[in-house]
Order: sequence, then structure tokens, then C-alpha cells
Amino acid sequence: MKEKVLSVLRSASPTTDFTSSDKLMDEGVIDSLALISIIASLNNEFNIEIGLEDIEPSNFNSIDSITALVGKYVK
Repeated sequence: MKEKVLSVLRSASPTTDFTSSDKLMDEGVIDSLALISIIASLNNEFNIEIGLEDIEPSNFNSIDSITALVGKYVK
């Protein structure tokens, strides 16, 4: 699933290097506009709806945390 998530992320935000850090949000690599695009792309690709309670920096700081978040919603 990690590779599929990474592919979706790269499509949503092509200029972002999602593998370079484990603090993507904390370091500003992902900004609020990119985050909106990323969430929409993940929702569409995996047919999920990420809840507001899960939209927090710790869930988007690394490819591993994003994959874990998607895994929480994929059945």
C-alpha cells in the first residue's frame, strides 16, 4: 500500500519529496494548500473520507504516517 500512497502523493504534489523527511508538515515541506490537494487525492484514489479529527500534522509528517492513516480507513 505504501507504494500506491506514494504514487498518489506524487501526483497530488509533484514538487514535494515525500521521502526526504519524517517531519514534512513540521518543516513546512507540505503546506496547507498542498495538504488539501493530498487529502482530496487520497480520498478519491482509495474511496475513503479522512475525518477532520485525523487532519493533524502528525498524520502527514512522513510517508509512513500517511500510509498508516490511509490504512485506518481502507477496509
